Amino acid sequence: MKMLIRQRVFSWADSFDIYDEYEQRIYTCMGEMFSLGHKLHVTDTHGQEVGYLEQELFHFLPVFNVYMHGSFVGKVNRKFSFFMPEYEMDYQGWRVEGDCMSWNYTVYDHNGIVLQIHKELLSWGDTYVIEYDRKEDELQGLMLVLAIDAANCKNN
Repeated sequence: MKMLIRQRVFSWADSFDIYDEYEQRIYTCMGEMFSLGHKLHVTDTHGQEVGYLEQELFHFLPVFNVYMHGSFVGKVNRKFSFFMPEYEMDYQGWRVEGDCMSWNYTVYDHNGIVLQIHKELLSWGDTYVIEYDRKEDELQGLMLVLAIDAANCKNN
């Protein structure tokens, strides 16, 4: 299965539309414009919030807490490194390998590959593709990808 994350080109705050492999919108992600720290809210097609990210303040490098359906599910910390960004995650027992800055990475759990993420070339605005096998990994995977993107954001 696939999800496509399309960044809205003309928007003041971070905003994304998330589509399934049939080009049907399944989620919307909107950033808060006036908040302390970076915050993103994910809603379903009925406008119900299904998850959000919240940046912890007073850290040298970005730290994001991930919530789904109002409950804390994990944390993504960007670690100090000289060349490629590295992350320390307390998130579903998952780990990330690859190049997160160029959007070409894979997420693993103890059984193997959970998600594969890559950037789509030649598209209007940034478009990212998340490939996954299990439906139950859809929202968790989306939240993780958004947290990594937020941690890479130059505004942090």
